[in-house]
Amino acid sequence: MGFPKNFLWGGATAANQMEGAWNTDGKGISVADVMTAGSVNHKRTITDGVLKDVYYPNHEAIDFYHHYREDIALLAQMGFKCFRMSIAWSRIFPKGDEELPNEAGLLFYDNVFDELKKYNIEPLVTISHYEMPYHLAKEYGGWSNKKLITFFERYCQIIFKRYKGKVKYWLTFNEINSLLPVGDAWVSAGFSYQGKEDKWQLFANAAHYQLLASALAVKIGHEIDKDNQIGCMILYAPNYPETSRPEDTLAVKEAMEQTYYFTDVQVRGYYTNTCYAFLNKYGVHIPLEKGDQEILMQGKVDFISFSYYFSGVCSAHPIEMVKGNVFSAGKNQFLEASEWGWTIDPIGLRISLNNLYDRYQKPLFVVENGLGAEDVEEEDGSISDDYRIDYLKAHIKAIKDAIEIDKIDVLGYTPWGCIDLISAGTGEMKKRYGFIYVDKDNEGHGTLQRKKKKSFNWYKQVIETNGESLD
Repeated sequence: MGFPKNFLWGGATAANQMEGAWNTDGKGISVADVMTAGSVNHKRTITDGVLKDVYYPNHEAIDFYHHYREDIALLAQMGFKCFRMSIAWSRIFPKGDEELPNEAGLLFYDNVFDELKKYNIEPLVTISHYEMPYHLAKEYGGWSNKKLITFFERYCQIIFKRYKGKVKYWLTFNEINSLLPVGDAWVSAGFSYQGKEDKWQLFANAAHYQLLASALAVKIGHEIDKDNQIGCMILYAPNYPETSRPEDTLAVKEAMEQTYYFTDVQVRGYYTNTCYAFLNKYGVHIPLEKGDQEILMQGKVDFISFSYYFSGVCSAHPIEMVKGNVFSAGKNQFLEASEWGWTIDPIGLRISLNNLYDRYQKPLFVVENGLGAEDVEEEDGSISDDYRIDYLKAHIKAIKDAIEIDKIDVLGYTPWGCIDLISAGTGEMKKRYGFIYVDKDNEGHGTLQRKKKKSFNWYKQVIETNGESLD
């Protein structure tokens, strides 16, 4: 059977990690714009506004803002059917709470969508991808404040109307479950849990406001254009029990509650027993008000998208932990890890697709997956990233098995960072994912020249053969 004929092959990016032009054409400061560079062992620092003589990697990023025609032409050479990108909220509403949008920002995305259409590339647009306006975080406390629902609703009204007919596929919040207190809520929600004794109640409030905002986005998007397909987006990492002890299997069930907390509401339209079981452990409540339940039910998503990078192990007893992209996970002795310590588990992707499809019977979309590595230019200028090819090949094979053997409905595959960009977690450039190399280093030096890696032509062949030729 193979991949469906209309399978959406492509790649994924985010505005704050690639656009640059942080204060160009009326754009406001985003939460990403006040984050300094970090490293594997040193997290990025959040400053109080933009300070002088401080390097902020996202300010220039790879300057997609001025290179988008060149970059899209390269994606078209690979045969992309789909390009996942995000709209920078602060480019449309610089502060986030204005009544009227910034026309220059709207025009930029008009131009990007027109360029994609020229090559018959379908845009897959994330509405909020770690780039909320800094003003909303500073003055309102980010998503801890219910007022943000109104501002987000206004933002959605504008972009759905403006890009009607240009964009069909939308995602509401990127990795919405990264809002959990075990992660970093600054980029996902514009506030910090640090030092707050009521952090789980704060989580329940902010999560509810984001879930309401997501439902309103779906409702608005469907009303403006009935052809819109609007999905949720979660970070998905399956877990295995460490042993056959029943307690370890129960630990897996409890670990997955924090992910299903969000998808249960976004797919089913209400808080399930899983949601309440999860919150009851922390003695907090959901701030449901009159009318909220109706909004959630009216705003159920059309499909489920997710990022998949690693899997983990759960135990009823303390075990060794390893780092993931946001969350840590129990170490699996049977799996290798990437240069950054992330577990490599292609079969886990097939298991993830089965878990989600069995639970929800909704179309699935793998919108992030990839291998971060320190690529090296050879003397002749070539970049041989066979390790990336091997990684992606194994994961594509897992998707194919899920489609052919397990009969899972999968819409597409957009591996992360199809062109090298700034790392969200560390601000580094050397942690590269792309098929296209960008000449820039961790200190921000470089020509920004684009260059094809070996994986470029390999992925082109994969798309040309609709996933049949992986060698």
